[in-house]
Amino acid sequence: MDNGQKGSLWALSPLILFIVLFLGVGIATGDFTIMPLNVAVIAAAIFGLTIHRKVPFNKKVEVFTKGAGHSNILLMVLIYLLAGAFSQATEDMGGVKSTVNLGLTLIPENLLIVGLFVICMFVSISMGTSVGTVAAIAPVGFGLTQATDVSAAITMATVVGGAMFGDNLSMISDTTIAAVRTQHTNMKDKFRVNFKIVLPGAILTMIILWWMTRGVRLAHTGSYHYDLVKVIPYVLVLILALVGLNVIVVLIGGTVLSAAIGLIDGSYSWVGLLKSLAKGIESMEDIAILALLIGGLVAIIEYYGGIQWLLNFVRSKVKSKRGAEYGIATLVSAADISTANNTISILMSGPLAKDIADEYGVDARKSASILDIFGGCFQGLLPYSPQLIAAAGVASISPVALVPYCIYPILLGVCGLLAIFFKFPKLKERH
Repeated sequence: MDNGQKGSLWALSPLILFIVLFLGVGIATGDFTIMPLNVAVIAAAIFGLTIHRKVPFNKKVEVFTKGAGHSNILLMVLIYLLAGAFSQATEDMGGVKSTVNLGLTLIPENLLIVGLFVICMFVSISMGTSVGTVAAIAPVGFGLTQATDVSAAITMATVVGGAMFGDNLSMISDTTIAAVRTQHTNMKDKFRVNFKIVLPGAILTMIILWWMTRGVRLAHTGSYHYDLVKVIPYVLVLILALVGLNVIVVLIGGTVLSAAIGLIDGSYSWVGLLKSLAKGIESMEDIAILALLIGGLVAIIEYYGGIQWLLNFVRSKVKSKRGAEYGIATLVSAADISTANNTISILMSGPLAKDIADEYGVDARKSASILDIFGGCFQGLLPYSPQLIAAAGVASISPVALVPYCIYPILLGVCGLLAIFFKFPKLKERH
């Protein structure tokens, strides 16, 4: 649609309707499970297809379907389905129970949730995807909830927080790659700057998690039975991720190993295995369809000029170097709130962020870090982001319940703001 370079505030109305329906109904009733996300997003999508009547309806449907079929969205769907198969096959052969019981045996009670956070940090920085990390590790987190008196909201939010740590640091993360490429810097230098900014947040998160769960009690005392062989699939996932293999390969490898162990020890027959895989895939179908619908909704909003309006509005407020850094942070934050996809938000705001950085003398290493940090911050806080939806789905709770306990994403944003205010870290000019 031809909106020039100005964009349109009205184009954001489908997003506003979506947020009002989902959050508004929850706030009004006190129950965020009353308005299902898929109903809210379909209503917003229908509204989006009915506005701007000058655009042919068939054209709007085409834009919606192309957005739903974006490569990033379809990759996310594939990860969900494979993760569902892996999780269910591993759970049914006893892998989740053995992994949880091993942790309960080896890790002190007051460090269980801290340990869960650290494990997710390593998996995400190795695997390069927060969605894949959440999908793979969330069942273990929920297992800890069932074995202790820690609420599901805390454990699931901890999984999300640990997953977001690696999302903006991993050398193979699509968000990191997008930030580096749009700002014309290199991965190693961006990593050093980014790591210095976020490390205090990660350490403080561990301290807060320890303080919050220091009085954790196990559901029952005594010994916990575990089979080390059944823990191997999760170890394999970690090793393959550390090696740097694609997340698809990691999940397939984990599923095959779980299936082999289950068949050999008699946990299930061939028929049982097939039913287990089908159940796991089916459990992720709602989330996968939701990802497609949100992708289509975002495409309609972008086509109408909503994202462009946001970018132009933010740029118009920039007046200084520090203001430029705050402006870049606001750009990517607004884009992520609108798209619920930090990779896409970085790709959208990156070129404009580069122009602002060049105009006001912001180091490319810093601008790339800001893009990644604030994209990750809101991605880990939005109740309609794939990460929170997937984690909440495992525990059968509302994603809104996770938000207050998403400690690391909150501190990630705080660290980013402080780094801008105190001009940290001090960077030598590159020649």
